[in-house]
This record gives sequence, C-alpha cells and structure tokens, in this order.
Amino acid sequence: MSEKKKQKQKPGVREARLSVLLAEDEESFIDALQIGLRAEGFDVTVARDGVEALQAFDEGSFDLILLDMMLPRMSGLDVCRSIRGSSDVPIIMVTAKSEEIDTVVALEIGADDYVTKPYRLRELVARMRAVLRRRAAEPAAEEGDGFEVIELADVKLELDRRRAMVREEEVHLRRKEFDLLAILMENAGRVLTREVLIDRIWGSDYIGDTKTLDVHIKRLRAVIEVDPKSPVMLTTVRGVGYRFDGKAPNA
Repeated sequence: MSEKKKQKQKPGVREARLSVLLAEDEESFIDALQIGLRAEGFDVTVARDGVEALQAFDEGSFDLILLDMMLPRMSGLDVCRSIRGSSDVPIIMVTAKSEEIDTVVALEIGADDYVTKPYRLRELVARMRAVLRRRAAEPAAEEGDGFEVIELADVKLELDRRRAMVREEEVHLRRKEFDLLAILMENAGRVLTREVLIDRIWGSDYIGDTKTLDVHIKRLRAVIEVDPKSPVMLTTVRGVGYRFDGKAPNA
C-alpha cells in the first residue's frame, strides 16, 4: 500500500496494533515503556513477576514478549524456557546485567534478542520491529506430497516439511537453527562468513551482536555431532566463519 493510499484510508479504519506482553517489576521502566510503546503503536499488557507473566501469556494472545531477566517469584529465564515449550512467539530479554553468561543463556533457551539496561526507547523499538519483521518473513511449514531433501553425512533435512534427521533419528530444531543448518549444508565445503550467515538468517537490519550466531552454532553441534567439543561436520574457520564439511564422524 502506498503512502498516498494510507493517507486516504477511510475514516474510522485503523491499522491493527501489535500486542506486547511486558514482564517488568521496576515501576519507573513500566511507566516509561507503557507511554512510549503505546505512542509507537503497541498495545501493552503488564506483568510484574514471572508467575503473573506466565498467567497473562496463557490467557492472552501476544505478538511479542519483553521479558526482564530478574523477575520476582520466577526468573525471566524460567519464564522464557516455559513459554518456549509451547510457543514460538518472539521474545526479547531485558537485563540490567552485562555479563556475557546472562545473554548467552537467554539465547540458548530460545530468546530472539536481548537489550541491556539502561537502553533508549528508540533502540528497543528498533529491535522489536526487526524481530517482528524477521518472524513475518519466515516461511510457514507446509506439508506436501513432494519435498526437497538435503542429505550429507549423518544429517538429512526435508526442507518443505522442515524436518531434521540425525543418524536416522528425528531431532527438534528451532526455526533459526534449521535455517542456519540448511544454508550451511546447501553450501557444504564452502566457508560462509559470519556476516553472510547473520545477513541470511537474521536479516540485514539485525542490530544485535554476533554472539547469537555462536550460540546457534553451539546448539547445532550439540544435536548433530557425536562429540560437540570436537566437531567434524560443522567446523569453525577461525577469523572467518563456519563450514559444513559433510564428513561422517567415522569417515
């Protein structure tokens, strides 16, 4: 729809607002975010502890979750882990800590991105919109009569069905893990730079750091390698990027 058409939209017809669950216990942040996010076109539901956040999630429907790491009654990490057991809703973790371990753990359990307090509203909204755009651009899984297959070494991917098999057993991969493995396998034997992988999987508008890629590689190795600490299929080319060698562990 062009800008001109948007301006001529019929009176009383409004674009749908996106619904955000804000799990936060600091009142100063809550007040500021409610005002700021509503001005940016988001409807905001507030939960002030982890238990309340899970209850709100179960009772409502949300386009995105802003989840503080340090919540009363149940930590943000535990809330994220619980939600990921049943839903693929985008989650951005918010933390007052800057230690690497916090952000790595958050990404490992399924968070899509993270921001560190203090942050600017503009930065947060940019990350929210980027995550939502990436999710909207992801292809939906389809069941069909025919499907494209990539099979190398001990790994088999059915692309259309988004089904992964490792050593003849089906394994569960999250969306980004599946897409990352598919790109690496499609380019088996070639080194793909970190920049290329981030651009292809997270989009050119991704404004986070490359730690997210490292976490996804680590999770993939835990699934496909016999010994994740000594990978032979998904290898690192130091200072450049990653390569899928297509070698079976015993080859």
